[in-house]
Amino acid sequence: MSRNFREFDNGWRRRLRSRVLKWYADNGRRLPWRESADAYRIWISEIMLQQTTVAVVVPYFERFLAAFPSVQELAAADTEQVLRLWEGLGYYSRARNLHKAAQVVVEQYDGRFPQTTDELQKLPGVGPYTAAAVASFAFDQPAGILEANTLRLYSRLIAFEADPHGTEGQKTLWKFADWIVSPKHAADFNQAVMDIGADICRPDNPDCGRCPLLASCRACERGVQDKIPVRKQRVPVTEVTEVCVAVCRNDYVLLRRRGPQERWAGMRDFVRIEVNHDIGDRLNVRKQRRRSAAAVSAQPSLFDAETCEPDTYALPEEISAEIARHTGLELSNYHPVTEIRHAVTRYRIRLLCIECRMSPSDADSHSDAPPDSAETGFEYRWFRRDQLADLPLPTTGRQFADLLQGK
Repeated sequence: MSRNFREFDNGWRRRLRSRVLKWYADNGRRLPWRESADAYRIWISEIMLQQTTVAVVVPYFERFLAAFPSVQELAAADTEQVLRLWEGLGYYSRARNLHKAAQVVVEQYDGRFPQTTDELQKLPGVGPYTAAAVASFAFDQPAGILEANTLRLYSRLIAFEADPHGTEGQKTLWKFADWIVSPKHAADFNQAVMDIGADICRPDNPDCGRCPLLASCRACERGVQDKIPVRKQRVPVTEVTEVCVAVCRNDYVLLRRRGPQERWAGMRDFVRIEVNHDIGDRLNVRKQRRRSAAAVSAQPSLFDAETCEPDTYALPEEISAEIARHTGLELSNYHPVTEIRHAVTRYRIRLLCIECRMSPSDADSHSDAPPDSAETGFEYRWFRRDQLADLPLPTTGRQFADLLQGK
């Protein structure tokens, strides 16, 4: 289809805009970030909504705004505090860029968000969609938006049968988004098409009979709405086995800060080692069954020394050597805790969580100083168990920490 949209005249566009705005007036979702045109609130919500559903974002948004009610307070916050509040949302580069962007807004824009898409895209972590969303929602600028829901809706409206994620597809759909947006009611129009895409024009089984744009939809007219947009080819899944090690010394546990080029950069984490599947099998770690609240409260923490006496086994040499490489500590025994299954992008990970406790004599003679990062290449530090709740941990790290504390 031509990128000039010649088959869609101004009358078609005017009727579509009218239907969209009328539908939104009657059916638009009530969401906390839509309560005002405050650019800060809108920007926070849009960053959180990247790769994350509305239902998941709402409680995070409310907690984040309670902790950082203004861009100035976010800019002044400690990075670990920002990451701790983001914990569980995933894609943590969003949180790091959010923090950096807040500092740019305060230092270079006197605490006021720029109003144009070009200026907004100069902020760390702000791409074309987020810039257009903030410009239209906060400042009612007539900027079209293209994200997962509108990409699907617009592809079907114009029966775009090529790859919508390719270079040509993106050019075509962005041009259409800018052409179709209402010049006088951009905020309401963009919110509306996102809602229609999310609630009606779904990826599977679109509810065409309920769609206010049925009369304008070329894909529905041709009966190809289930084939548009063209699906991305699935990336093959890679199976990975990792061992997560809590190195404990009396009431302390050893955690490191993840490096800037690593997954979960800037967050704290246990020793985490990728191993061959057969080494993982030899650890004989099993997933813990879900326990009742009474059972949880009755079980002492794994930090309590007496709970670590039974079920201790000799560490495989490969894991012992990796722990020594990470921490400089020579450990020989472990206590199995649990197995956690999770996925990160195209990796399906079997995470085997174990505890390695220093012997009482070694623990008493060991310094509180962290292992020398210059020697190991890893930034480790001892933390008291009551500090774990305040530290930013990956989701699986938090699950492990809770088990260690008997939660």
